Amino acid sequence: MSQPEALQLQQQEYPRFMRVDEVAELMGISESCAYKIMRKLNKELEQKGKITTAGRVSRRYLLERVYC
Repeated sequence: MSQPEALQLQQQEYPRFMRVDEVAELMGISESCAYKIMRKLNKELEQKGKITTAGRVSRRYLLERVYC
């Protein structure tokens, strides 16, 4: 399965946004570290003109930017 196909499959099965506990579990890090990463990713999205929500991060953007 190619990268885009896997990404589409993941997007269909899961909610669009991830919370801190999901990010921490996915990456194997603490929640405080996950919050830092989420703030950084949301800041990048805001600079691109996107609307973000504190405490949540776009699943698609996270999976594109982070190598797990």
